[in-house]
Amino acid sequence: HSLILEEAGILVKQVHDPSQVLEVLASFAPDLVLVDVYMPQCTGLELAGIIRMVPEYLSMPILYLSSEMNLQKQHKAMQVGVEGFITKPVVPDELASAVILRAERMRSLRRLMTHDSLTGLYNHSSIKEIIENTIKQANRSSDSLVLVMLDLDMFKQVNDYYGHLAGDQVLVALARMLKHRLRATDIIGRYGGEEFVILLRKVTLNEAFTLIDTLREDFSKIAFSSGTRDFNCTLSAGLSALTEQGSIEALINAADVALYQAKSAGRNRVMTDAAASLL
Repeated sequence: HSLILEEAGILVKQVHDPSQVLEVLASFAPDLVLVDVYMPQCTGLELAGIIRMVPEYLSMPILYLSSEMNLQKQHKAMQVGVEGFITKPVVPDELASAVILRAERMRSLRRLMTHDSLTGLYNHSSIKEIIENTIKQANRSSDSLVLVMLDLDMFKQVNDYYGHLAGDQVLVALARMLKHRLRATDIIGRYGGEEFVILLRKVTLNEAFTLIDTLREDFSKIAFSSGTRDFNCTLSAGLSALTEQGSIEALINAADVALYQAKSAGRNRVMTDAAASLL
């Protein structure tokens, strides 16, 4: 069955010891799990029940793959929250189609849960979780990280004067600019409203300052329009660098202080936490 799926272009991980399933789920991060109903060490029903006990796997599609034809037994086996039952022997194309369809649906659902619907960036809860995990990795490997808190200046006035559609246009334009100008390894999220957060990997504070300040200047030159009225929008940003064994709270708070100082100093500027601490 793995060979059938691999020939259809699907990346497959086989597990022969049920006790290793949770460990493999964490490292492999599949879009779907195929499990036999009858296995030597435990039943598929028992294994599916264990998977469903882990909160992050509650929405993980699970399919039974079994020669069991008894409909009453199939129904009982699915009561733990399994999506479907594929009976063996399987037709290769049907197996691949069933897996691809459910995997794509899972990816779409996962994206809806983790991404902001307007900008396509990570939403508040998912960006915080990703940053926290990245900080833990950086603390172990001593990698440098710089966090950027970025906020659109006078955005309420943009919405009030030009309308919310124009405001959405500004938010989308900034999101696109960040995605196009930053590296694939950098993490970008919409923190809420007109505030964005960026985590830059393996850069110094000075390098990050130069990058974000260039983005700030280029963004201020973009011409937006609302009906017959044209306008520009600016942004301010605060930067903080990860200190040894630093936490996500300390990193965000330091960047927030720097952002506040950038706003207080007149907006449309970038400030680091080191510079803010001197004021």
